[in-house]
Amino acid sequence: MFRLVDTHAHLEDLEDLEGAIRRAVDAGVVAIVTVGSDYDSSRFALEISGKEDHGLRIYPALGIHPWSLNQSKTESTLSFIESRVDGAVGIGEVGLDYWYRDVRKDSEKKKLQQSIFNALLKIAKQHDKPAIIHSRGAWNDCLDITIEVGVEKAVFHWFTGPIEVLEKLLGQGYFISATPAAEYSKEHRSVIENVPLENMLLETDSPVNYRGLEAEPVHVIKSLSAVAELKKIAENVVADKTTENASRIFGIRI
Repeated sequence: MFRLVDTHAHLEDLEDLEGAIRRAVDAGVVAIVTVGSDYDSSRFALEISGKEDHGLRIYPALGIHPWSLNQSKTESTLSFIESRVDGAVGIGEVGLDYWYRDVRKDSEKKKLQQSIFNALLKIAKQHDKPAIIHSRGAWNDCLDITIEVGVEKAVFHWFTGPIEVLEKLLGQGYFISATPAAEYSKEHRSVIENVPLENMLLETDSPVNYRGLEAEPVHVIKSLSAVAELKKIAENVVADKTTENASRIFGIRI
């Protein structure tokens, strides 16, 4: 059986968390990184972390998603993240989303996204944590800001951006994570074809819906199979390397 890591899940949103963990264990998932999107989900990530169930360990990342910006709560959430960052394996989910409907209509909300993203990246840099980055429609700006802040470790989650941005990203030694959308998304598949295994992780983004399939961590197997098929590499090789990568970038015990 493969030993797999789901490096990006929103476990607080799973309806049957206990069952999802059990199914993941049965499929060979040995670790999950559950990411924060706001204060409540970041606190949840910390509370559930450190628990071990039949060999599967859950690790927390703390963040503010670009869809979750609330000016009345942002400062307190940033303070919470900074005060608890030592107990996390990463800062995420953070980033920019220029396709988000509110941002399309309001340039001030784009500036707010950029400001909060910058602040979170500085926390990641100061505490030597990897940043887990959402970059939809904002691939250039996300990469440029990450480089400008000086973040050394970054994962561009579910990356679908242009190849020229990808090449620059890889030149920085950053990672991308493959999702089950690699089975069908032209843009995501193109990215995976152009990323060496040394820069790749696997994830599910649970419980996002992939063409009618509501994901949970067990579906990291779909990410694995899609990567192996696209790169014409045996599944066990992809599993071993991506798990090694996850252990190294997040500093987690596998």
